[in-house]
Amino acid sequence: MSDQTSVTVERVIDAPVDRVFDVLSNPERHQSLDGSGFIRGVDHADRIQHVGDVFTMNMEGSHMGGEYQTDNHVTGYVKDKLLAWKTAPAGTEPPGWEWVWELESQGPDETLVRHTYDWSKVTEKSLLEKVGFPLVSERDLHDTLSRLAAQAATD
Repeated sequence: MSDQTSVTVERVIDAPVDRVFDVLSNPERHQSLDGSGFIRGVDHADRIQHVGDVFTMNMEGSHMGGEYQTDNHVTGYVKDKLLAWKTAPAGTEPPGWEWVWELESQGPDETLVRHTYDWSKVTEKSLLEKVGFPLVSERDLHDTLSRLAAQAATD
């Protein structure tokens, strides 16, 4: 097993920071952003507005035996700068992996987007083996940034 506990990718997107943040803070758009292909749709979600918000996604993947749901607990929120959430099987507490989006304005029409998938706080050995971190590859994360760039450019 690798000692790696996170993957970070970044890209400058040709869109203002508020537009990029608007896309990311809307869970209804996450399926079309998802480079991994696990997200099937939204079960329950409002626009992310605060730390403590929870949104529920319908998912599918062989690592969970097919269809499943996740509750995503918002752990970081700074408008136009930061969004983060910890994912858990629906109805359970997050076991330690987190998705972090950091945004830095590069001028009126460009945004540096840094996306991190961090499983450093997952301590349960059986879960580490079952999921096989990193479940989502660096290539998948780059694909997500490409999808975000396309959506933010057309909004």
